[in-house]
Amino acid sequence: QVRLVESGGGLVQAGGSLRLSCVASGVNFRISTMGWYRQTPGKQRELVADITAGGITNYADSVKGRFTISRNYAYTTVFLQMNSLKPEDTAVYYCHTHYYGRDNWGQGTQVTVSS
Repeated sequence: QVRLVESGGGLVQAGGSLRLSCVASGVNFRISTMGWYRQTPGKQRELVADITAGGITNYADSVKGRFTISRNYAYTTVFLQMNSLKPEDTAVYYCHTHYYGRDNWGQGTQVTVSS
């Protein structure tokens, strides 16, 4: 069974930084694309960034140059380093992987950026 467990969210002032972590189990981490999505009330969940098994990254335009996604194969963990945070980055952030035809999500972690 796939399990994704996020951590690292919290409250930060605008301009600050946070680092999110997602530990994956039940997946072949070496072949899985991992991603971070975010959602605010009343809006659709949107892709923030993802990283392929080979390390190719993709970012939403709104976070390019501020966020960095990375992965550690030994610890089956994917990270999202968020710098220069803005109030509009406030959301619940979810870890995601598409594995054997199914979307798998973590429980989410709240990020709140105060102005």
